[in-house]
Amino acid sequence: MDAMAKPRQGHALSGLIDLARYPLDDLDGDAGHELIARCRRQLDADGCAVLERFVPEAALARLERETARLSPEAHYNRTETNPYNSAGDPERPASHPVNRFGDRTNGFVAGDRIGPDTLIRQVYANRDFQRFVAAVVGMATIHPYADPLADLVVNVLREGCQHPWHYDTNEFIVTLMTRKPEGGGRFEYAPGIRGPEGENFAAVERVLDGDRSRLKSLDLRPGDLQVFFGRYSLHRVTPVEGGRERHTVIFAYAKEPGFVGRPERARRIFGRMAPVHERLLEEGMARRDKLAD
Repeated sequence: MDAMAKPRQGHALSGLIDLARYPLDDLDGDAGHELIARCRRQLDADGCAVLERFVPEAALARLERETARLSPEAHYNRTETNPYNSAGDPERPASHPVNRFGDRTNGFVAGDRIGPDTLIRQVYANRDFQRFVAAVVGMATIHPYADPLADLVVNVLREGCQHPWHYDTNEFIVTLMTRKPEGGGRFEYAPGIRGPEGENFAAVERVLDGDRSRLKSLDLRPGDLQVFFGRYSLHRVTPVEGGRERHTVIFAYAKEPGFVGRPERARRIFGRMAPVHERLLEEGMARRDKLAD
């Protein structure tokens, strides 16, 4: 791919994304096809694709200021959680993954706190960005969440905060780091450790016991975009060190329109529910796969 190719003038993402390096404005051209193929090769190999310097320096400074402005809106919660965000099972041994709890201290700015005029909301809603993500994850199309809290989120980690081993509630997730901490905050994951066919508890238990043989670790930098199969890959963020917060934007999409996260998950992560969650709580909801959340 020609990194010096000139992006089309006037594109909505011009200036926000490095379109010369990542031609989202020309996905049907040769450079666009090569970009998608390269990302899919990364996903096939590692369960994760990292697009370094996805955001140019000038825009990155603006994005960092934007997430810094939003960060005081974060709801923090500290809890003990297992990889499945579920209760333990007294019928299983203490060593079983469902009974292995870690300290989760996380802050999340909910989507309804992120206005339509923000840069990150503009990227999230952009059709070419959505087309690109869909192509990378091998789907004909993707849809923004219908969940007003979890569609677009800023994850804020202060000193000592961490996200212990867990899975994501959706099949894939797209993140953009906008601020790196002074230390810690490393992203570690075990690609494809489970799948739609089952949990693979034995392998998960080995990871929880300290086996790093199947782990990958990423030293993400501000401006790096990450596409990750988080529903099937056990992952964590190690404790943040120093006074500088770690900020990461989470763009959440679904395979089908109308996706809304579980009400209890919204209440746990954001400290509240939206009206749509309250309706689902009354009606009940079920997942298409049989995996724990």
